[in-house]
Amino acid sequence: MPRADAERNRTRILAAAGEVFGERGLEVPMSEIARRADVGIATLSRNFATREELISATYAARIQTYLEALDVALADPDPWSAFCRYIETVCGMQVGNRGFTYVLAITFPNAKEFAAERSQGYRGFVKLVNRAKATGRLRADFSPEDLPMLLMANAGVVSAAGDAAPEAWRRLVAYFLQACAAENQQPLPSIGRARDVYQAMQQISSDLP
Repeated sequence: MPRADAERNRTRILAAAGEVFGERGLEVPMSEIARRADVGIATLSRNFATREELISATYAARIQTYLEALDVALADPDPWSAFCRYIETVCGMQVGNRGFTYVLAITFPNAKEFAAERSQGYRGFVKLVNRAKATGRLRADFSPEDLPMLLMANAGVVSAAGDAAPEAWRRLVAYFLQACAAENQQPLPSIGRARDVYQAMQQISSDLP
């Protein structure tokens, strides 16, 4: 196949995957992505040998946007405002894209660069949390693992509200941020082990075809 045709096929596959994963989540059959891209399943497999490879390629740009938002937050001289805006930004990235929530949690053992970028994001978020706590504005018992819990909840609101109430997620996030303020702190139940939270997020995508 000529190089130009091969590049066009790859571009179409990535565009189709972005649409389908965003609309229906990461569990969509590869055959559906091939159909949407108007290519054969063999062509899809030549370009992306595994679902993992396709997911990581599809979400590479979005992960970069996620990291850029973190850089902006860490550069902000007001750590509490930066924390709030970052949470709003990440939750906003879930709107219209059902797959994004789980991309942040699924293990990609063969996509080392992708996994490294997600780890970088987690370390940056921990730093952002510690800076916000140091100001006395963020409640002392906030855990970085509270973010994936919020993302799971927000994903449910985004999905359920749909086009009927497209701004409903903002209210959920506002409630969450108000609860994060130190002046509103009340005792909370334990979140449990951090790995259990991530496993809960991964469970939805653990049986991907």
